Amino acid sequence: MHKAHPTLHGYPKMTFQLAVPQSTGTAIEISLSPGQTLFLLGANGTGKSSLMHLFYTTHRAAARQVSAHRQTWFSSNAVTLSPQDKRNTETNLQHADANPQARWKDDYAAQRASIAIYDLIDAENVRSRSIAAAMDRDNIELARSLTKKDAPIKVINELLQLSNIPIEISIQESEQVLASKGGGPLYSIAELSDGERNALLVAANVLTVKPGSLILIDEPERHLHRSIISPLLTLLFGKRDDCAFVVSTHDVMLPLDNTGSQVALIRNCIYDGSMVTSWDVDLIASSADLDEEIRRDILGARNRVLFVEGTEDSLDKPIYSLIFPGVSVVPKASCRDVEIIVYSIRETSQLNWVQALGIVDNDYRNAADQASLAQKGVHALPVYSVESIYYHPELQRRIAIRQAAVTGDNPDEKLLEAREATLAAVRPHIARLSERRAEKRVREAVFAALPTRQSLKDPQLVSITIDVPELVRSEVEGLQQLVDNGNIEAIITRYPIRETGALASIACKLGLKGREQYEASIRKLLAEDSEALAFVRTLFRGLSTDLGFS
Repeated sequence: MHKAHPTLHGYPKMTFQLAVPQSTGTAIEISLSPGQTLFLLGANGTGKSSLMHLFYTTHRAAARQVSAHRQTWFSSNAVTLSPQDKRNTETNLQHADANPQARWKDDYAAQRASIAIYDLIDAENVRSRSIAAAMDRDNIELARSLTKKDAPIKVINELLQLSNIPIEISIQESEQVLASKGGGPLYSIAELSDGERNALLVAANVLTVKPGSLILIDEPERHLHRSIISPLLTLLFGKRDDCAFVVSTHDVMLPLDNTGSQVALIRNCIYDGSMVTSWDVDLIASSADLDEEIRRDILGARNRVLFVEGTEDSLDKPIYSLIFPGVSVVPKASCRDVEIIVYSIRETSQLNWVQALGIVDNDYRNAADQASLAQKGVHALPVYSVESIYYHPELQRRIAIRQAAVTGDNPDEKLLEAREATLAAVRPHIARLSERRAEKRVREAVFAALPTRQSLKDPQLVSITIDVPELVRSEVEGLQQLVDNGNIEAIITRYPIRETGALASIACKLGLKGREQYEASIRKLLAEDSEALAFVRTLFRGLSTDLGFS
């Protein structure tokens, strides 16, 4: 059953109660609300598909199935159904999917793909008609509001780019849905590869369901490599936080990439004739802790993993996922955590299928420290922190040009305003920022002079003399000179300007509403502009080489 709760985005917020009968005679009760995800994780033959079928039949009126084992080819790239045909087909599908044979048999495979295309085109048409109606009524504000909500095709293209799929979908004359690769000629979506078609179908199904739906995705890894399906699913979860998700998978890394999700570990199932009647299930409230037995049973191919500082919600993970597509990016709380996990994986022979690397903030590390870390697989940023990448003057310039194409503003003038705002925000903090660099240099000098075990075999008098006032004076003078000369590239790349208020000022001066919108625009830029992406990769030196992006 599902219960209605206060509204979400204008629709009733449904909590789905998922009951899993156990072989002990009791049942595990799982509550799943919009914005929440449950992964069903288990080996072949443990009854995952049967459990997905149980969830669907229990919530048939509000559920949408997306199954990778079904047909993924298109009979046409245009709408082949009338509205009445579509309604009749959906009714037939609901009845067919409730049949126990639906676990392994699908008599409506071709119609599913047609409905996906119908819904995609219909969503575009509804949006266009709503905007046109608002304009006809001379309601300009409403029209502007409606245009701010991206069309499904635009969202799909953004998701495909962020998921490492280099194709773009468009709707052309006679409501044909066509594809192009790398800006090349248009071609039918029927000609897409299996993985590309599957990604399009998954995205189209998820983006066009009604708010408050229970979306059941069965084994998405069947047609898609995890370097594609992992970011695609994560992005879809974010786009449809008005829906609840259940994902059946063999891939242990998928729930690990979405650590806020629940995980049901399906270990076995009990049959009565041809029907599964109960399951052996362990429920983990957070997917961050999975036992080794499940890892050994279902973990397969090698993976490249990049450990970064931060959390799932911080700036690091999304930008590194764009810079290094095909690499699993895993955030850790601190630089020390990154170092420990990389060292541990590299020293564990049982994990030789993982190529583990790490990247940490520069934080004034000297060359010797950076070289020592790199030898152990951890690279230090060549700039102060990840914000230094997001707000690099070259990326600011590209954002200013993009904004100008929409607003008609002069991008050079906007950049000048952003530069002056940066300098104004930094000036009151010159002393504090300089003292931080001086403190780091003092610590380095002290630790460098400490005796080593080898030197203690022939102990000598250790004397350390540091002219702290001179160090501070030189640091203050250096930063003051950068500010006087307007050298914002050096300031942004060498200092923690996130502590000064400069970042919000930059975003506003470039025409964005704030840091969040600016940083999202940077990620969109990197997804769409190959030159911008190539520039950012040049900032990473050895890491790009180690990951195969040199």
